[in-house]
Amino acid sequence: MAIVILKIRLFGIFDPEFQDGLMRLTNLDMDALRSFVVGVEAGSFARAADRLGRSTSAVSAQLKKLEEQSAVALLRKSGRGLTLTDAGETLHAYARRLLSLNDEALSAVRGVDLEGWIRLGFQADFGEMVLPQVLGRFARAHPRVRIEGRIARNDELMDKIASGHLDLALAWDDGTASATERVATLPLCWLGASEGAPLWNADRGEPLPLITLEAPCVLRTIACEQLDRRGLAWRIAFVSPSLGGLWAATAAGLGIALRTPIGLPASIGMLDAVGHGLPALPSLGLMLRRSDQGGNPVVDYLAATIRQALHETLDEAWLTA
Repeated sequence: MAIVILKIRLFGIFDPEFQDGLMRLTNLDMDALRSFVVGVEAGSFARAADRLGRSTSAVSAQLKKLEEQSAVALLRKSGRGLTLTDAGETLHAYARRLLSLNDEALSAVRGVDLEGWIRLGFQADFGEMVLPQVLGRFARAHPRVRIEGRIARNDELMDKIASGHLDLALAWDDGTASATERVATLPLCWLGASEGAPLWNADRGEPLPLITLEAPCVLRTIACEQLDRRGLAWRIAFVSPSLGGLWAATAAGLGIALRTPIGLPASIGMLDAVGHGLPALPSLGLMLRRSDQGGNPVVDYLAATIRQALHETLDEAWLTA
């Protein structure tokens, strides 16, 4: 019986209708897919054209081609802009995966002989959000490269880069980043427990209970400076050596913390600065710093992988072109 079934299935392969169906399959244009994804995530196809180094008309032509290949409308007008149709939402999800696999394949082919050892440092904020996909993607593309990873505080990352104990580090900009090193500029925000009573009332003259990491800490310094400039009294309510401890204390309602929106647990929410009588905050640069001056292909490829992961993870408005 198994042999008969196998013969039937093999016969189907040579059936003219089956072969005709294969011939009618359409291969989506990768360049058009990239323009589509960049346009959606940039919020504007004009901005996408600028980022891709193409004219707006060229990007529009690619999107039209993509709709013709898909045989369905991907975008619809919404006010003065465009929004995705249901089919567009579906294709956007697939397009991101296709482009990721395409870029990973090219990286693997071009770096097929890549081997060696690299030491990578990360801020804890990005440990769960970016690090897994960076390590997984790079390891699949370059299996002969051994990665030694370290999640650490900013000062430690900078010290180890300076001393040559790390090859590459994703760290907060301490004011020393060059234009090529800065990869993003992230907003800072005041944080409190998602549920519970207000943590602090400025009208009662209470000092603000501040939750921070141990000094030295870039964000702790910013929080204290901003409160001092506003003339607000504050006290250190909780100090943690780790980001996990800071999250726990904030979720428990022990005080207010300052951080970026990256990696916030569900138990913690961003506070409205005006509504809570808190000062407005500046932005904070994110840099990708290396200990060498270039020329190491292993570091080059890992840096490119990190940049790609950040472009897929962070808000487009935060990224440095």
